Amino acid sequence: MPAVHHETVYFNGRVQGVGFRYQTLQVAKEFEVSGFVQNLDDGRVQLEAEGSAPEIGAFVAAVEERLTGYIHRTERHGSIRAAQYRGFAIR
Repeated sequence: MPAVHHETVYFNGRVQGVGFRYQTLQVAKEFEVSGFVQNLDDGRVQLEAEGSAPEIGAFVAAVEERLTGYIHRTERHGSIRAAQYRGFAIR
């Protein structure tokens, strides 16, 4: 498989119980990205995304814009690796 840009993104704030994962899934449909979004036990939401770096950057920015009132901090970690996901899902 060809290498793709991958990012793990953690959203902190009031991000659980407010439709955050569903909204993220809706935003993902507007971009050429694969991956998933899930709630973590510590109250954060984790986003895993693969695609081109510009596409992932625009996707994360769109999530932040749509859910700006709920996010207090975003933490991003990027790398290049073999593609691991198909489509985008809620876990």
